[in-house]
Amino acid sequence: MRDMITVVIASYRYGHLAAHCIESLLSQTKPPTKILFVDDGGLDCTHLPSLYPSIEYTLRPKNLGVVVNFQDMLSKINTEYVLFIGADNWLRSDTIELLSNASADIVTYDIVVTGELKDEILTRVPGQTLPYQGDLYWDRQEQHHGSMMYRTAFGQKIGYQKKDEDGVHPQEDWNLWDKMLEQGATVASVKEGLLFYRRHRENFLKYSQQPESAAV
Repeated sequence: MRDMITVVIASYRYGHLAAHCIESLLSQTKPPTKILFVDDGGLDCTHLPSLYPSIEYTLRPKNLGVVVNFQDMLSKINTEYVLFIGADNWLRSDTIELLSNASADIVTYDIVVTGELKDEILTRVPGQTLPYQGDLYWDRQEQHHGSMMYRTAFGQKIGYQKKDEDGVHPQEDWNLWDKMLEQGATVASVKEGLLFYRRHRENFLKYSQQPESAAV
């Protein structure tokens, strides 16, 4: 069983929800090797280190943006595998144990969509969601998959930043997913809902203002 997994909890103005996410990591049946928490300039997470001193913190005074923030955190990781999770979401208690038993460069898992306005997912990704215990099961099999664990060295080689003739074009994890596959990454999928993805009004408004191709 693999025991070299780092989980990065990323927050931007989710300090009021972050404890739920942290607790879901601390209560795993098999704990990750390391938990890193990064607040990307939200300035609302200063209360967490005293509550959860076993976690390593990066509390940025200014916002770097998702891509630069994730790239910086990825560069700090030296375990075999890494998993990023938003501080507004949380993991099922056996997630790390199940992922530890999987063998591939990329390991994906399904998402349970919950929270306010979750039904919006049905219209945004028709045919990809199924009712599951009162919530929505978001099946991302063989598609771009933001919920994944991946081999750190491979991810560091690719990076979160897609450089083109215009400079750095922010693509979050799209570039990482696409380029790892192009370079022959092996993929395994845990066909269970392990990530609980909290749909709430702030996210809905943010995505509804983006072009359809930009929403993920």
